[in-house]
Amino acid sequence: MVKKHHVEGYENFCKFIKELDSEGQVVYVYFCGSKLENGESWCDDCQRAKPVIQKELENADPNAHFVYVEVGGKILIALFRKDPKTKLLVLPTIIKWKCPQRLEGDQCEKPELVNLLFTEED
Repeated sequence: MVKKHHVEGYENFCKFIKELDSEGQVVYVYFCGSKLENGESWCDDCQRAKPVIQKELENADPNAHFVYVEVGGKILIALFRKDPKTKLLVLPTIIKWKCPQRLEGDQCEKPELVNLLFTEED
């Protein structure tokens, strides 16, 4: 089963990804708007993408890592935008870490694209 991790905020993400022991394993990073008191993200697109991503994640390599990153509020996204490793433009975004493959915005709502990201070998 895919190893799932949850991180909140830019500094915590940077520390986590630096310390993650993933040698020889695929790492997917999912950037989403932080959750409100009701447990749902403030990002409507993220809410629509969530069930698609959860379902398609079942097809990913069981040795892979899936890092769920709550970016914080809208202003805090800027920290992720400026980072050359994340280059976050929109939410939601899924990145195959250290690879060029990524899905952005409504692409994350399309099962066929999410499945391809999770199952395609480099």
